[in-house]
Amino acid sequence: MTTQSTSVWAIDPAHSEISFKVKHLVVTTLTGKFNSFSGSLHTDEADFSNASISFKADISSINTGNADRDNHLKSDDFFNAEAFPTLSFNSTSFTKTGDHTYRLIGDITLRDVTQSIELAVEFGGTAVDPWGQTKAGFEINGKLKRKDFGLKWDALTEAGGAVVSDEVKLHLNVQLVKQ
Repeated sequence: MTTQSTSVWAIDPAHSEISFKVKHLVVTTLTGKFNSFSGSLHTDEADFSNASISFKADISSINTGNADRDNHLKSDDFFNAEAFPTLSFNSTSFTKTGDHTYRLIGDITLRDVTQSIELAVEFGGTAVDPWGQTKAGFEINGKLKRKDFGLKWDALTEAGGAVVSDEVKLHLNVQLVKQ
């Protein structure tokens, strides 16, 4: 491993997607995403190991493709976007686990509740775009329990099943631009 000076990378929002999936009525999966977000990665290593990562998403930018559902998610039943406008993440470790894989551990904060989360990361590689910018791509997956963050709204079907599951799957495709 070659040590170099610190490199700073910023998320390219035009080429990134921050999405989540949650079971609805236990029979289908709904997908949502955040349209407004930012983040950065700082590293001293050419292979990104031990990078420091920070990320923020604007809760009011949530988009599930249904305005009524989006408004419900922004309400106090779920995110309470008015009182808690930002989802944030700060890494505590970024460990290389294979040729193109990493384990990312960090603190995620929703509704002023902070929990540690572990995410699986796949490195897609680096490339120089037609404008001379160096880009790096990562796919990130994990899951959390929404009720751990105070997103406790619940309803039951006639059969007693949950309308919205507690488990939320996270899926991020992130392209970074070297600064």
